[in-house]
Amino acid sequence: MIFGLIILISFSFMILTANNVQATAYNGQDLALAILKDESTYVSSSYTDKDGTGHSQSIVLSSLGIMTPTHGSTFALFSTGIAAYNPVTTDEENPGDERGTWFNNKNGNPRDFVTLTMCLQVPLYMHYLSYDVQFFSSEYPEFIGTKYNDYLKITVDSPSQGISEYQFDVNSGYFVLDSNDINGTGFDIFALSGNPAQVDIVDTTPRDPGADAGASDLIPIGGQSHPVSPCEYINVTIHLQDKGDNMFDSAAFIDNLRFTGEAMTQIVGSKDLEDINGGEMECNDTLEYTITISNTGTADQNDNPGNEFEDYIPEKTTYISDSAYSEYGDINYNSTENKITWSGDIPSETSRILTFRVKIDNGLQNGEIISNQGTIYWDSDEDGDNDATELTDDMFVDDGIDQDEDGETDDDDPTIGIVYAFDYPTVITEDFTDDTPGGNATQAYLSRNWFRTSNSEMYGSCFEVAPSFHYSTSQSFKTKLRQSIGSLYWYYSLNTLENAEMDWWEIWFACGDTSENYSFYLYLQDDNGDDIAKIRFNYTPKGPLPMNWLLELYYCNSTGSEDEWCQLSSDYNQGFLRNCWYKLRIEKNATSNIDYILSRVRRDNIDFATGQTLNATFSDFKQVEWYSPLTPDPWVCPMFFWDEHRVGLTYPV
Repeated sequence: MIFGLIILISFSFMILTANNVQATAYNGQDLALAILKDESTYVSSSYTDKDGTGHSQSIVLSSLGIMTPTHGSTFALFSTGIAAYNPVTTDEENPGDERGTWFNNKNGNPRDFVTLTMCLQVPLYMHYLSYDVQFFSSEYPEFIGTKYNDYLKITVDSPSQGISEYQFDVNSGYFVLDSNDINGTGFDIFALSGNPAQVDIVDTTPRDPGADAGASDLIPIGGQSHPVSPCEYINVTIHLQDKGDNMFDSAAFIDNLRFTGEAMTQIVGSKDLEDINGGEMECNDTLEYTITISNTGTADQNDNPGNEFEDYIPEKTTYISDSAYSEYGDINYNSTENKITWSGDIPSETSRILTFRVKIDNGLQNGEIISNQGTIYWDSDEDGDNDATELTDDMFVDDGIDQDEDGETDDDDPTIGIVYAFDYPTVITEDFTDDTPGGNATQAYLSRNWFRTSNSEMYGSCFEVAPSFHYSTSQSFKTKLRQSIGSLYWYYSLNTLENAEMDWWEIWFACGDTSENYSFYLYLQDDNGDDIAKIRFNYTPKGPLPMNWLLELYYCNSTGSEDEWCQLSSDYNQGFLRNCWYKLRIEKNATSNIDYILSRVRRDNIDFATGQTLNATFSDFKQVEWYSPLTPDPWVCPMFFWDEHRVGLTYPV
């Protein structure tokens, strides 16, 4: 044992010697200099952590597994446990250092934390502060949506611009990597039981399933830069915090903290379309485009050599003579190149508005797509030349065409108009990608609105679009329903689609275990509120503590005085639904039956059942009612995510 311990200590020393380039004198300065792109901006720093005996919760490294510097030769790693070669596992025994040999107050206060505060001076001409960051946590995936919500917060205090913050946490963070993707970081841990949904003994042997930690992408925070002003002194605080307990560790990679001048002038553009003739777009209609070019920055965009805006006239249309107009600057139509050009200045925090008109060509087929995208040219480094470009932010419509022959339809064409003709879709989809996070969802097909959700504003519950956790698209719909809020609804207007009738209803959803009793219902209903189909999600206490309530799925098979509930089982033990994406399909079977089909990721039709029709028919489908009958409300209400919602359609003869 002594010989093995000596070898282990020697091995750890060799690793830390190779990777750790910390200075011996420590007040946080070594961390600051490790991540600063320009060390001349450093003024002072202070550091504190829960350990209080030194700086064991932070470290300067040149590499750690998949982590490598994004600028220079070093980066900083902060941890709620020991920031070392293996910041999460101690002797590969348990998730989190506290479950091994680190701190003893697993559930006590204060929570483990680490804080670095830096005073920096902003260089001349610089207006924004940016950095690269990556968040790792062994709280993922089992504690999403709970109080165990470890978080990273970066705060910038600017005397001129005020306080701005960036936060990534377990509940709302965008986790895209799991233990299989983050080798050598200390978070490449796997549950010995193969079940990452519960507190478990872990090691670093890969198992599928079993990945018991997760991470974000390496995120360059260019889109979330902090505003500052040239030459002022600012305070930057990096704070990593355990929340809920001290058991499971999280860590943050920070590097390439830099000031940028590119944002002195910040240009964005948008384009709107109006059919002057009204109604649906048809051949020979007149279209008016309105382009808004905004400078959201703090410095003026000058009228530099060359054009500040160019926009080719869309194919399948003809420019209407003398229709180009702008109150400021010089706007023209170039007939040789068939494009609109504009030159002019854009003062800080102002916009320039340009308009022009075209006529849709005659003889186009129904469903023809009219698309284009304007280009803004602007000066990003204040040298008098337009070195940067920005495209106008147009609508996007999937035309079903695979132009690049990659096997997938192209939905990234900047489309702003469709010559209208209804083509009777057999499938319509709501994937929530074009909805505003935190709000309700709506969806249209060829400008015809067929779907919307209830208002999302409520206390203690969620019924809203989610910007993070999702199935295959960028967003999803999040629900956390309590009995006290009553019923909420998804509304359908299939009559706008030439009186289409529902043939089947389908949705992907993700769920997890919970810590107390809970259930909720989905009722597919007609326009009279009568039930077409009834689904029940029910938790039962069958698992290990603390998340010992496991999810079961049922459908209703009767309309009598007592409902007959029949279970749809997953391929997990006892048919429970465990921390995975599932697909539920409810399909009409002739005139008197309904098929229920349950699938999950990479496994189709893990259960199938045929039930009886209820009080109403598929043809008058109007809404889905969501509610929880359980009272009193649970203290910890489970969170569900819904995505890739589709409806199959048929049409009356």
